[in-house]
Parts: sequence; structure tokens; C-alpha cells
Amino acid sequence: MEQITLRQSQKSDMETIADLRAIVLRDDLTRLGRFDEEKVRQRFRNTFDPVHTWIMEADSFFVGCIAFKPMLEGYLLEHFYIHPNYQGAGIGSQVLQGLLAQDDVKGKRVTLNVLQGSAARRLYERFGFKVDREDPVDVYMSVNVGSL
Repeated sequence: MEQITLRQSQKSDMETIADLRAIVLRDDLTRLGRFDEEKVRQRFRNTFDPVHTWIMEADSFFVGCIAFKPMLEGYLLEHFYIHPNYQGAGIGSQVLQGLLAQDDVKGKRVTLNVLQGSAARRLYERFGFKVDREDPVDVYMSVNVGSL
């Protein structure tokens, strides 16, 4: 497995991440009848917060991103995208394990949503995330980090 480093994102990373989001979500959103090339990018732009978004790099090359935002009752994990060329190599597990092991996350609730039928759901389940609710498009999951 490649060694992944995280760096805080900058406003200048927004379009690169929006493009990656479109690539990563295309198949699942198409299967769900929801893919729109511009909307998928715009939804990211509308919620992008560089202070809480991290760029994943392998040998200084952009391989993905993750947003981890503090909320009133814990953290929101979102925009967790890994370029298809790097998926399945353990990068998601490495990054998620590092985030959940942080001292300020212990004892907190981490929430996320994943598209129905997405392979990413298996990653979250391996880390103890449980389904809170579902709708036709999304599965909403959470974990109390102290229970890992």
C-alpha cells in the first residue's frame, strides 16, 4: 500500500475536487438515474469548506480527498473520494483509520451518507458504521467512535 499524506485543502483545489467527485460518483448516480454533469460538481462547490477538507497525496500526486467537519454532536464525514486508479489499495482504510484514531474524535459520533449500492458502504461497515436511515438515493450511517 502506498503511503498517503494529507494536506489541508485550499480554495484553489475546489475544481480539482469537483472533477474527481464527478468521476467517482458517475456510475452510482447513473445507476440511480441521478447523474447530471454540472449538478454533481455544483453540489460540491456549494458545500466546499477548505478548512475542513483534506487532500490525499501519494508521492505528492493527488489521489483523493476527504472532508471531516466538526458538528454540534460530533463530526460529519463527507466528500470522501479516491481516484478510481487508486481504489481498492487500502487508501480509504488508511485514511479513515487515521481520522477516527484522533484524540478529539474519541467518544464522538461520526455521521455520513453514502449512495445506495455504493461499494464504499462496505468500507464504512468495516469501521463499525451502522445504518441510521435510508431513502431511495442515500444511506445515512453513523458510529460512536468510542465503540470501535
